[in-house]
Amino acid sequence: MLPTEKLESLSARYREIEELLCQPNVVSDARRYTGLTKERAELQEVVEAYSRYGQVIEDLAGHKEALSDPDLKELAAEEIPALEEERKSLEAAINLLLLPKDPNDERNTILEIRSGTGGEEAALFAGDLFRMYSRYAENQGWKVEVMSLSEASAGGIKEVIASVSGDKVYSRLRFEGGVHRVQRIPATESQGRIHTSTATVAVLPEVDDVDEVKIDPSDLEIMTTAAGGPGGQHVNRTMSAVQIKHIPSGIMVRSEQQRSQHQNKAKALQILSAKLLDIEREAQASAISSERRSMVGTGERSEKIRTYNYPQNRITDHRIQLTLHSLDRLMEGELGDLFTALRSHHQAELMQQ
Repeated sequence: MLPTEKLESLSARYREIEELLCQPNVVSDARRYTGLTKERAELQEVVEAYSRYGQVIEDLAGHKEALSDPDLKELAAEEIPALEEERKSLEAAINLLLLPKDPNDERNTILEIRSGTGGEEAALFAGDLFRMYSRYAENQGWKVEVMSLSEASAGGIKEVIASVSGDKVYSRLRFEGGVHRVQRIPATESQGRIHTSTATVAVLPEVDDVDEVKIDPSDLEIMTTAAGGPGGQHVNRTMSAVQIKHIPSGIMVRSEQQRSQHQNKAKALQILSAKLLDIEREAQASAISSERRSMVGTGERSEKIRTYNYPQNRITDHRIQLTLHSLDRLMEGELGDLFTALRSHHQAELMQQ
């Protein structure tokens, strides 16, 4: 069943916006025009689906009535099954479109990857994860900008913080936060034994304006440090790295990839704002009763969310009990099927609530 009263209200609002966007006084008001255009875009898909649903219901009624007509009976009987199938599909799609949207879904993200237990192999795995997400981002037409990077001595990554920007980045990456475990034979393993290592991933919605999060300047300890990297033409960047400590929370952030101290400070404040906003969101989520919290995307950093088994070319997401035997393709950034399954599970949880 569909909430027809709500859908009629949304359709009426959509028509109202269409009329408003044709009025000269609205067109000349850039801020209002932009807001209405955005609202229309948000309503368009559900309104069009509901309009098609109405047409299908009307067609079904007509075909069922035609069953009593000897001349039309055979044709009507052939058409009805397809219309019934489309009706069911539209009902499911509309119910999904009516689910409450996370206000952060449209935001860009700050992606953090850190090597965990496993020494050098963990650092190599962290590097593999960053490459996997970077490949996926490239396929989506997104931009990945490294904000801070600490490489391991034997290759791989100790820690990387990157900004990922593009269309609906957070909505796609939001379920990646947690502990990722890898099982494989390291290149340095002479006896062919499988080792288990981990890396942690955090996905934070990027703060568009650091003023969104109120930070008292007196709570900050700001230090300029030496940036890593080559000398030569880059020597002017040597002392441009900025490290900021948020004293009340103990959070430490660093940015060293920009060419000036001012730019690195701005980037570091952006990372800090995103972290503080994430803490605030976690506090709000923990206040919600456990039965209303989705297993996917709880943001618990301590939970093992996924295992990457190289010998069996298998990846298992433990939150939704999904196993795919295509690890090689996933590590090349082909994450679409996995992300779709995670999102579908999340949507099913929301519908149950």
